[in-house]
Amino acid sequence: MFTTIQRDNGILNNYAVEPDMYFASYPAPEQQKRYALQAAFASLLVAGLLLVSLAVS
Repeated sequence: MFTTIQRDNGILNNYAVEPDMYFASYPAPEQQKRYALQAAFASLLVAGLLLVSLAVS
């Protein structure tokens, strides 16, 4: 696949090929539960790190 095309006047067209666009689908209920669980673990991790930093200082 070529990204450059030399024209007769010597100008190069060096633009990348853009991918086709599509609409995202809404996540399934299983994915939503996984996202919620991941958010809960991330919140616990951040809260734990804040508490440790406050206890150390």
